[in-house]
Amino acid sequence: MLKVRNLTYEVVENGEKVTIVKDINFTVGDGEMLVITGPNGGGKSTVAKLLMGVLDATDGEILLDGKDIKGMGIDERAKAGIGYAFQQPPTFKGMTIRRLLNLAAGKELPEHVCCDLLSNVGMCAREYLDREVDATLSGGERKRVEIATVLAKNHKVCIFDEPEAGIDLWSFSMLVKEFEKIHQKKQETLLLISHQEKIIRMADRILIIKDGAVNECGSAEEILPLLFDGDRECSCMNRKGGRMYGTGCDNQ
Repeated sequence: MLKVRNLTYEVVENGEKVTIVKDINFTVGDGEMLVITGPNGGGKSTVAKLLMGVLDATDGEILLDGKDIKGMGIDERAKAGIGYAFQQPPTFKGMTIRRLLNLAAGKELPEHVCCDLLSNVGMCAREYLDREVDATLSGGERKRVEIATVLAKNHKVCIFDEPEAGIDLWSFSMLVKEFEKIHQKKQETLLLISHQEKIIRMADRILIIKDGAVNECGSAEEILPLLFDGDRECSCMNRKGGRMYGTGCDNQ
C-alpha cells in the first residue's frame, strides 16, 4: 500500500518561497489503479517525481507498506519496489535497449522475454534490441522503451507519467491492453498520470490535482460523471473549491 500524507513541495524563486504542491493526501491499495489527472501545470508530474525521489519533498510523508520512504534516494526507492516511467524519457548513449532491459530486470533476460516486453508496447522487437537508447530514437520510441523497462520487473508500485504522450494510436492500444492485464492480476499497484479518457476510465479511483492541490478525489463511479458528462466541461476544472469523496483519498 502507498499512503501519501500532506505532501508539500516548495521552491525559492527570486528570493520568494513558491509552493508547487501543498498538502497532497491519498492512498493506493495493493493491486489498485489510481489515475491522477487535471489541468496542465497543476502539479501532477511534480507529485510523481516526489514519490520517486527525483525531487525532495519539503514536508509530508510517503509511506510504502507503512514505512516512510521520504528520506530515501531514487535507487533505494527502486529497491523498495517502486517503478517509474518519466513523461520525457532520458537518452543513454552507448546503452543498447537489450542491456537496458536487463538492467531494469536486475538479471540477464532471454531474448524472447526482451522481445515480448518490446512487443507489448508496440515495437517490432528484433529490429530494436541492439539499437542504442540515444537521440536516433524518436521521442515516442524512447517512451515505449522506458515503459518496457518498468514492465521488465515486478514492482509493488508502478508510476507512469503520461504514458500516452508521443505514442501512436496503434501502440497506445497495445499499451492499454498491457495495463489491463497488470490490473487484472492485482499483483502491482498502478499509479498513472494521464489526460487520456481510455486510461482514466480504467481507474478504480481518480485524483484530480489543480493549482498544486487536490481538487477532487473519489471512486471512478463518483468522479467520471464530472469529467465526461456529455460536452460539459469538468466542474473540477473551473472552480476553486472541490469535494472529496470516499475515505481512500485521505484528504478530509
